[in-house]
Amino acid sequence: MANKSSVFDMIGPVMIGPSSSHTAGVVRIARAAIRILGGIPDEASITFYNSFARTYEGHGSDRAIIGGLMDFRTDDARIKDALEIAKERGLIYKFKSIGNSSVHHPNTIKLNLKKGDRIIEVVGESLGGGVINIAEVDGFVANFSAQNHSLIIKASDVAGAIAFISSIIAQEKANIATMSVSRKGKNDLACHVIEMDSGIQKITLEYLRSIPWIKELIYIPDIDL
Repeated sequence: MANKSSVFDMIGPVMIGPSSSHTAGVVRIARAAIRILGGIPDEASITFYNSFARTYEGHGSDRAIIGGLMDFRTDDARIKDALEIAKERGLIYKFKSIGNSSVHHPNTIKLNLKKGDRIIEVVGESLGGGVINIAEVDGFVANFSAQNHSLIIKASDVAGAIAFISSIIAQEKANIATMSVSRKGKNDLACHVIEMDSGIQKITLEYLRSIPWIKELIYIPDIDL
């Protein structure tokens, strides 16, 4: 097993560890999750699946995820001391591991986060080369990379919702790269996940939030900005 004080080496702006899947990708999953949460959590329960479950300590994924939860960037030298810094800052965290889950990607992390009264669940996958996929948000299928400007909209399952939201984005001249919609059931809550090539104005976000059938809107710029 690698010495815990030496699994991260910093060369320029790039994190170099045992693999980018276990370091940079993990940091990015956490940084995406705290933007969904709305800030750095007070408490975090972190579950590592499959290959992560077997290697997260030796490869430094434990420190990478906690560093990301404190919004450290992938090239932040503090990541190697993230566990100690988290304790100093009062971030309560615990790790779990599930080694054999056939329904999860080999490098999967589930984050259950709490900040004040807000509680979320995010499932992220580290795909290699620092690339990530946010697979689920609060039980909804999400599948977005957090490398583009992203909208997560929870809304009532009403007719015309997709067309309406798309038309508002089009007025901003923001090109939609990907869009997915999942729902709990017919006429139940739906989750729209939209990735755009460029951002949209605050006034437009506030307008969308004012629509009665839109229950929650989360806007995530590129997490590396």
